[in-house]
Amino acid sequence: MLKFEILFQSKKSSARLGRLHTPHGIVDTPGFIFCGTKANVKGVTMAQVEEAGSQIVLANTYHLMLQPGSELIKNAGGLHKFTGWNKPMFTDSGGFQVFSLGYGSVGSEIKGAKQLESKKTLLKLTEDGAQFKSYIDGKTVMLTPELSMKIQMDLGADIIVCFDECAPYHINKIYTTNAMEKSKRWAKRCLDVFKSQGDGSQALLAVIQGGVFEELREESANFANENDFDGFAIGGSLGVTKSQMYEVVEMTSKMLDKSRYVHLLGIGGIEDIFNGVKSGIDTFDCVAPTRIARHGAAIVKKKYLDDAVHKHLNLNRTIFSHDFSPISPDCDCYTCKNLSKSYIHHLLKAKEVLAGTLISIHNIRTMNRLMEDIRAQLATDSLEVAYHEWCEA
Repeated sequence: MLKFEILFQSKKSSARLGRLHTPHGIVDTPGFIFCGTKANVKGVTMAQVEEAGSQIVLANTYHLMLQPGSELIKNAGGLHKFTGWNKPMFTDSGGFQVFSLGYGSVGSEIKGAKQLESKKTLLKLTEDGAQFKSYIDGKTVMLTPELSMKIQMDLGADIIVCFDECAPYHINKIYTTNAMEKSKRWAKRCLDVFKSQGDGSQALLAVIQGGVFEELREESANFANENDFDGFAIGGSLGVTKSQMYEVVEMTSKMLDKSRYVHLLGIGGIEDIFNGVKSGIDTFDCVAPTRIARHGAAIVKKKYLDDAVHKHLNLNRTIFSHDFSPISPDCDCYTCKNLSKSYIHHLLKAKEVLAGTLISIHNIRTMNRLMEDIRAQLATDSLEVAYHEWCEA
């Protein structure tokens, strides 16, 4: 059972401090959810994730359905027992895979990419659900709203999400309308299963669809507001530019029941988070912190970047070979307290996997420090102080 309480509401924006009460503990919001897609946060242990101050992690329904299977995880005692993570967990529905495996990625859209070159494994999309070709063994798999609910119930996450169709930006308004309407019908099927078969320990979020079209977002939001969902997840295409994304997020958030919890799916850049918080978003998730770490990129405050070109500190660069300072001088993570840029640069050049682990630990802690600072400043309605600290040189 999920309880969401609002502790403070900003007078300057829609930003708010909140607290999620779940069967496995409390999540203070605004908060960041780290992606453990295949029941692990790639490259680090759950103990390291916890030591870095993390409150909650996410696992993916589609991937765990294919391997090792939700029945096995259920028999192991659910995701918490299976992974050794004893804090709150969140599972997405598999709906995003309908989009990413069928069309491409949201990241490609936000970057303005027009050519979507990812391998397509979505075979067929019907009223029943989505038919995929498994990347594990090539078998055909049908994922339906009912099966998505069963899998998420087997996995035992504290917060689960309705199965939806996520239409991309480059699809026309007619298709986006049909996808939104289908997502509403699927959400109703998910809610029926959730109410009839759930044990009361989980919370169900409705996904708000409609692309960049205000009237479609409003219809989706009205449906979610009128039904007994525990909260909302803003999904779907958010446009092709940062400014458009911020407009769509703010527009959609204003349409939602303010007493319920709101999550923004798949967005996690530092400036994106500040804009989301100001729009009333409670939690965010994104694979980027650990994904970029494996390629040598460390997240730091803007004032610690070595030039104005790079968004992250690229520790592959030769300029760090003799830099014996930590990644960030004000970071309290294991990596920064014990090791230097020079050492991590050496590990990257030597192709040692430890490099990715050490940078991941730093990036996880940095995202948690960001959210801690946001919450601390928001408590006095001074969010701009945190923004200045993190986003200005």
